[in-house]
Amino acid sequence: MNECFGKKFILNGEIQPADHFDNSMVYEGDSIYEVIRMYKGSPVFFSDHMERLTLSTTLQKKKMLASPEILKRDILALTRTDKRKETNLKIVFNYNNDSSSYLVYFIEPIYPTEEQYRIGVKGILYYAERKDPASKVINHKLRSSIYHKLILDGGYEALLVNEKGLITEGSRSNIFFLKGDILYTAPDNMILNGITRKHILDICTLQHIEVLQKCIAADKISGYDAVFMTGTSPMVLPFCYIDTIPFNPGNPVIEKLRRLYIERVEESISMFRDNKK
Repeated sequence: MNECFGKKFILNGEIQPADHFDNSMVYEGDSIYEVIRMYKGSPVFFSDHMERLTLSTTLQKKKMLASPEILKRDILALTRTDKRKETNLKIVFNYNNDSSSYLVYFIEPIYPTEEQYRIGVKGILYYAERKDPASKVINHKLRSSIYHKLILDGGYEALLVNEKGLITEGSRSNIFFLKGDILYTAPDNMILNGITRKHILDICTLQHIEVLQKCIAADKISGYDAVFMTGTSPMVLPFCYIDTIPFNPGNPVIEKLRRLYIERVEESISMFRDNKK
């Protein structure tokens, strides 16, 4: 299935028709990427994503194939060809043997429903860890294996468990556990520090919500009141189950964090629009 979800895409700064898109341009060779949520037609937390893209290329000892200024221009050009208000946008730097190229394109969004925000979703434990957690690098084999496991178990997200039996992060999200008034999340150096996670941690500081950076053992999760994930598409989404263990998706702390995060999203797109002028 073609990953490009739009009428056009951008290849090395040039607008191309979607029928010229080939998934091999993304999945052959090595690829570093960012997925940005488009909200009301504008990218959310654009500057944060550019900082992480720059960091990923540095950690992987690759060169930036386009500057943030060029990528901003490309995003604006692409949105003029296809005025999607709510979708995700993907930026890929692909390095394949002696050639390299960058792509900017829309991907089909999978957003939670209002019911899922209300009643929560099912998570599963998956025993694996990413090789380079600080870099956003495509690992097609791991992603495919997790996807099949989620289908078999009827899960929404997989919580990755390392060789020490500790939960580090989700397959496409960061994970928070809540016990009483204290939140727990894995240390920065053990995960891909998501943009949504970064803003949730900042909100917690401003709201005087205590956060401990500590991995939770997979066999101890039943001792926690609530669990939620953060990410580009889910934003702040509670779990109702992890495997067969139930959790409270209606915890007021989760709803408060989600509301305050959405306020930041609105501020972010206002800043992007103001800077366009």
